[in-house]
Amino acid sequence: MQLFYLEHPENEIILSAEESKHVTKVLRKKEGDILNFTDGKGGFYKAEITVTDGRKCRLQIVSSEQKEKEHNYHLHIAIAPTKNMDRFEWFLEKATEIGIDEITPIICDHSERKVIKTERCNKILLSAMKQSLKFHLPKLNEAISLKDFLKQDFEGNKYIAHCEEGNKTELRTEIKEQITLILIGPEGDFSPTEIEMALKNQYKAVSLGTSRLRTETAGIVAVHTINIIS
Repeated sequence: MQLFYLEHPENEIILSAEESKHVTKVLRKKEGDILNFTDGKGGFYKAEITVTDGRKCRLQIVSSEQKEKEHNYHLHIAIAPTKNMDRFEWFLEKATEIGIDEITPIICDHSERKVIKTERCNKILLSAMKQSLKFHLPKLNEAISLKDFLKQDFEGNKYIAHCEEGNKTELRTEIKEQITLILIGPEGDFSPTEIEMALKNQYKAVSLGTSRLRTETAGIVAVHTINIIS
């Protein structure tokens, strides 16, 4: 099955010139064929092609249903963008494939990248959602300093994964909760001051294993661990 994205479902769908060309020239679809759409909010739509045009393909919705979320938890990862954006984009793609609900880029004391291209990142999330045949698009929040992020209220379990010595539990041994927030630091880790601030704000220190992981790898390990234990 191939999945297309439809932000605002209406009875008649008009594809963009790029998508119209892909449907008619690459997929070689014709009038009467059915395409599958999602709105990224759980909506699943089947639409019949009524007009095939390489520049403006038209379709009519013939059925719709609401899909349950693919996983039974809500996972929010607050992660520092990597210096090399390719690695951060890789995290976005793979986390979406595994199962994640919300992502917040956090700017930390040791962050080497303080700006991200939100529009490009959202396109990567969208592409990964369609490729992995999911019907819920993860929410990407605007970048925020860790200091300001820690001031926000959050219901559920709150964890910080850092590399400093100290009392930490394995994330995989934690009791399953439906709502989870995990902080992942930058290259160079969180600063001692940031770790202290998080602990004072009721975050629990956790370990992701014995290896020292890159930021994007740590993010994926956290996503995968929650997926496995939930």
